[in-house]
This record gives sequence, structure tokens and C-alpha cells, in this order.
Amino acid sequence: MGVVTKRSSMTYFSDSKDHYSHRVRIVLAEKGVTVDVVDVDSTQIPAELSEINPYNSLPTLVDRDLTLYETRVMMEYLDERFPHPPLLPVYPVARAESRQFIYRIESDWCPLVDILAGNKSKEAKEAAAKDLKDSLVAIAPIFAEKPYFMSDEFTLVDCCLAPILWRLKAYGVALPNTRQVLPLLEYMERIFNRGSFIESLTDYERELRTSSVS
Repeated sequence: MGVVTKRSSMTYFSDSKDHYSHRVRIVLAEKGVTVDVVDVDSTQIPAELSEINPYNSLPTLVDRDLTLYETRVMMEYLDERFPHPPLLPVYPVARAESRQFIYRIESDWCPLVDILAGNKSKEAKEAAAKDLKDSLVAIAPIFAEKPYFMSDEFTLVDCCLAPILWRLKAYGVALPNTRQVLPLLEYMERIFNRGSFIESLTDYERELRTSSVS
């Protein structure tokens, strides 16, 4: 993966298939952080990781004596530790709004993606796909207002949203090519062509745009 350059004091234990792991990889790439990315099978957590993460969960970020295992904490830590380019607004009101957007993405859309990625019934997946599609279609016009999600600059909100949008096709969520949805489709292309996003992709994720997940 492009983020990995040389041995570093920072290590990122990542699930190559997971959208939560992906969001942090985007931040790492955006910041140009030198980090050792260790791909881990979520069903076979190594003892090394179990010793430092009480939840035995992925992803996990280790920076010297610091261990983080919550993605929002990781992203904000990286943004503060490596301040350029900034991925949260400077002003308190705008920062609070960005955090609330992330909360809404995690509350409204992430659970649907988790169903689509998990071992759920066909009926459950079809319902989740419909709910996700309907929600995205409804919100699509707001992407005409700003180049990024409610912002003139690329932020952590985009880092959380991009992995979801990248997985839509693989999960059978087909957005209609309509005037209403066009701003979202254009946003997706803009994000997917961004250098840091391309660099963040694992081999599995690269194949998602040409395959479907059962």
C-alpha cells in the first residue's frame, strides 16, 4: 500500500476490507505520514494486537507508547499531530458541525454498510441497500453547494464518507443518474480521483469497483 514507506515508530493495524479502517488510511495518506500498515484478518487477531488493545478490535493505531482503537479519536489525533494539511475547520462552530456530520454518518449510514458487509440474510441486505440508496438520493442536492461535504475544503467528514461511497457498487447500491443525484455523482468522482484516496486503497478495495460482494 502506498502509505507504507519505511520502518516507523507508528504502526497501523488495519482490516483491508473494512470501511472504518479505510477512513484512517485516507487520513494517513492525506497527511503523508510514514507508518507501517499491518493488514490483519479480523477473524484472526494476532496476540501482539490483543496485548495492546483490550477490545481485540480493528483498526488499531500505535504511536510509540500510545495505542488508539477508536477511529474518530485516531483521525483527530493524526490531524493534531500532523497539522498540515488541516482536516478539521479552525473555528469552534465549524469544528462542532464537522464532528456532528461524522456522528450522523456513523448513526445513519455506517450501520447499513455493516449489514451489507456482514453475514446477514438476503432480505436484510436488500432492505439496507434500499435504505442507503434512498437516504443518499435524498441528500444528494446538498453536494451542489460546496466542493466537499458542506465545506470548501477536504475534511475528516469526507474521509468517513468516501469509503462508504466507494463500496456502493459492490454492495448493489446503484445511484440513479438523474439531475437530482448528479451533484453527488460528481462529488464521488472528485473524491475518488484525489491522490490520497487512491493511495489509501488496498488491493481488495481496488477490486470492489469491478466486482460485487455476495
